[in-house]
This record gives sequence, C-alpha cells and structure tokens, in this order.
Amino acid sequence: MARGKFIVSTNFKMNGSRAFLQDLVENLNRADLDSNVGTITIPSQLSNLRKDIAVGGQNCFWKSSGAYTGEISAEMLKDAGAEYVILGHTERRTLFKESDSLIGFKVASALAAGLKVIACIGETLSERESNTTLQVLFRQLQAIVDHVQDLNQEEKWEDVVIAYEPVWAIGTGRVATPEQAQVVHAAIRRRVEETVEGSVAEGMRIIYGGSVNLGNARQLAREKDVDGLFVGGASLKPEFVEICNVLRLAGEGNSDGSGDDDGGRK
Repeated sequence: MARGKFIVSTNFKMNGSRAFLQDLVENLNRADLDSNVGTITIPSQLSNLRKDIAVGGQNCFWKSSGAYTGEISAEMLKDAGAEYVILGHTERRTLFKESDSLIGFKVASALAAGLKVIACIGETLSERESNTTLQVLFRQLQAIVDHVQDLNQEEKWEDVVIAYEPVWAIGTGRVATPEQAQVVHAAIRRRVEETVEGSVAEGMRIIYGGSVNLGNARQLAREKDVDGLFVGGASLKPEFVEICNVLRLAGEGNSDGSGDDDGGRK
C-alpha cells in the first residue's frame, strides 16, 4: 500500500465564532497552498471551503441513528460533506471517559460508513517518565487494530491516519523533539507491521500533534516517519497557511540550498 500525501490537519476544537471562522476560511481560500500536501480542516462548524481542502468532524457516535441525544453519526457527518473524523483524542479519552475499546469500535463504525479516520493515541507525562510510552501507545493502537480487522476489508486501512499526540505536549507549549517524534512514529509503524498483514504499515500515514506551530513544523516534517502534522491552536492563526506549506519550507532549509522535491524529508 503506497503512502499518500503528507497531511496537515487542523483541530479547531470548541473555538471560533461564525465570523472568526469565516475570516480563516477566506484566508485559506485565497492561499497558494502546496499541492503536495493534503490539507484537512476540522472546524467547529462547517464552512464554504475550496474543494481541494477536505473537511472533517471532531467526533462521531458508533450508531447510525436513534435516540442518542447530543450525538452525531458518521453517516450524518458524511451527508454534511465531511470526509474525515477525529476519534480517540485525549480530550475524549479523559474528559468523556472513552475507553480504548470504545474508540476502536467507533473507528471501525466510521470506516464502515465511508469516512476516513484520524485515530489519536498518546501518553501522559507520568507515563513517559515511567518509560511506559510504547506500552501505552501499543495498547491504544491494538484496540483500533482489533476492531478494524473485524471489518475484514484490508482496503479500509487506506482510510486510517494515526495521530501521535503526546498528552504532555497538547496545549502546553511543550513539544516532542523531531528525534523523539521520529522514534515513536517508527515504533508505531513497526507495531502495525507486526499486527496487520500485508503492506499496511508501510502505507500508513502517522502524523504528529502536540503544540505544533510554525517554529517547529519544518523540523518535524523532515523526519522520515512523520507523515503529517495535526495542528491545534496554531490552526486558528494566519500562520496556519505557512504550516500547510511546510514541505516547501523544509526544502528551503537544506544546507546546500537546493530544495528537494520531497521537502527535504530524511
């Protein structure tokens, strides 16, 4: 399975008035965006974006319809024009007590409904300091693997993006170093290779999230197994356009000044 485009995705969370988001949308619609990068917006409300920018939802329920007040189904998101959905974000895991198993089930349900999924995994600071990062990530990942495998449709893996978001770096201003991110992303890819048959691991896109901004995006994007960036607070700022063009920036950063076609990725 061939790896797709480098991804830059937003997560606006519960932020932005209609007027504020419209300004951001107009900024994106005017921008000269790198066609080698797939841009995804996960707004707090759907807006009239240009067609080459995908739109996604921030969460969905695992049932297609019914008496589930306050929930939204994958089918409803798709009908509204969404292509992606975020599932398993740490805020859903901690604030709303969503378990690994529930998240895995929701991922499979969203895929079955025809959505692409950004499935989030990540460790807390105490888990990192106790050297259990990979143990935690592999547990979270395994729940996703188990439920997606139950679909018996290997091609559905093409619609899964894994987002590594160290909890200790989300909204804190702290960020994993490019080297730390690369080590974890490579470990996640190896784990997928061990647990999923075929060429899924090599083709899977693994993106990094956690205080991503214009200052660190270029270095992160240069790492071999960092296939994209998951941008929170910085996506609400004009600099997000420059982050979308991170591969151009990474190419400009080559020591010989040549600028590689792959954006200087290792």
